[in-house]
Amino acid sequence: MKKRVVTNIVSRGFGKFASHKFHPVIQKYINRAYVRFLRLDMREFRSPESYESLNALFTRKLENKRSIQNGVISPTDSLITECGRLEKDKALQIKGMSYSVKELLQECDTTKILDGNYINLYLSPRDYHRYHMPYDLQIKRVVHIPGKLYPVNLRYLRKKIDLFIENERVVLECYTRSDIQIFIVLVGALNVGKMTLTFEKRVETNKPREIQIFEYEDLWLKKGELLGYFKMGSTVLLFFQKERSELLVQSGEYVRFGQQIAKLKEK
Repeated sequence: MKKRVVTNIVSRGFGKFASHKFHPVIQKYINRAYVRFLRLDMREFRSPESYESLNALFTRKLENKRSIQNGVISPTDSLITECGRLEKDKALQIKGMSYSVKELLQECDTTKILDGNYINLYLSPRDYHRYHMPYDLQIKRVVHIPGKLYPVNLRYLRKKIDLFIENERVVLECYTRSDIQIFIVLVGALNVGKMTLTFEKRVETNKPREIQIFEYEDLWLKKGELLGYFKMGSTVLLFFQKERSELLVQSGEYVRFGQQIAKLKEK
């Protein structure tokens, strides 16, 4: 059986288990065990016992609003595995291993972001799994690119060439009010059965299908607004138009949703 099929089937199977609502006594035990095993910090969330399934626990929402800082904010609680400036269309997957952003984005015009800045944000299974808008942005296109579901942890990033290109992903082509282009890329991973978008229910991930493209006339989301969630940890990639951003973070830094990670050079 091909590896692609194995990883996708495993992810679908895990998704079914995580979505199942067990008897409340059993579910409480499962939830507690998961929290203990991964040492989750639940101080901003409901008690683990209150979630009716593992997926409900994975996709838990914050009980209190986070403060939102100025500029471009981190859309997630995550580790910055790499960030910096593209070399034409080459970004680092991890130090010493690059990939082509043109191949990553496929159906999108990458002309404006060549030599621009990028940030890779890795969400581990213990992180808050929801992702939010990093800025006030108009979403003009969504491109769903089916693919494999390899793990995206640091060990796999170091050994699997073109990992982001091979994995399933959802690409959002966005623009600021001053027409600065920003791409947000949601990358699937092993056991990530679903990647959701709050505004587009037609995107169904981890299902065999061709590339899908959705276009919008006047769709705006505000900074900090909920964009969707992973059903387990994964990765969000940000790409900024050339010479229109300044990064305020570095590789290896852990950031939280709401924290400023970049400034835009508005004209």
